[in-house]
Amino acid sequence: MSLLARYLNTCKGCHGQNFEKRALGRSDVVKDLTKMDIARRLIEYKTTTESDELVMKAQVARYSDAELKAVAQKIGK
Repeated sequence: MSLLARYLNTCKGCHGQNFEKRALGRSDVVKDLTKMDIARRLIEYKTTTESDELVMKAQVARYSDAELKAVAQKIGK
């Protein structure tokens, strides 16, 4: 399984199979976001100190900006 596929499978646990859910009942619905917005948010999570974003910080920490942009290209509109 590719790195991208593994990352996307991890995301689906909270965001839904088609990224249709509000993760933890709070997030935006990812399938409604643009590729650019998803990429920006994923990269910003790497340095966040906001307590409600720490779950995402842990999820993106091991990925490069380029890998996160590839995720955004796959799921954004």
